[in-house]
Amino acid sequence: MSKARVMVVDDESILRMDLKEMLAEAGYEVVAEANNGELAIEMAALHHPELIIMDVKMPRMNGIKASRIIEKTFKIPVVLLTAYSQNETIEEAKKAGISGYLVKPITEKQLIPAVEIALAQNQKVKRLLKDMKNLEQKIEDRKLIEKAKGIVMESLGINEDDAYQKLRTYCMNHRVIMKELAHYIIKHKSIDFSVKISS
Repeated sequence: MSKARVMVVDDESILRMDLKEMLAEAGYEVVAEANNGELAIEMAALHHPELIIMDVKMPRMNGIKASRIIEKTFKIPVVLLTAYSQNETIEEAKKAGISGYLVKPITEKQLIPAVEIALAQNQKVKRLLKDMKNLEQKIEDRKLIEKAKGIVMESLGINEDDAYQKLRTYCMNHRVIMKELAHYIIKHKSIDFSVKISS
């Protein structure tokens, strides 16, 4: 199984070369590189790497500003590289949604674990966002079904359990999903349970 696609951003070509070599040796594919923040954003849009390793201090646009734009626009995790470890820089990095932070000089023993942790955390966030989206959809579907059930209760003069059982039986007999049936009932304000609905 191939490892993640990574982009390297630093204004020092020798450091970029070192980073690319370390990443390649660990099995990562370096898909792009850049020497300033503006180019980093362009390359991120073009190559969609799974992770970006980016220097803080660069010409034209610094790494923190570029990281903020990349995170907001493309949701790509960034590991920042810096020669400094001041609290102010760390606070700025946290606000920019940085996934990792390494102080130069960088060794392979530091780089690879930071890369692996950043990628793992990003996957975890993606799963959580997907779970949240699924949960929100389930809640919306439940609201629709409850509304449709209320219409059935009122139109047939039956209780909640009987109305739900009618909906469930109809879905099973006619191979219709509950949400689709609920949409139909809400739209038409009623349903003939002996006839298959048409969209």
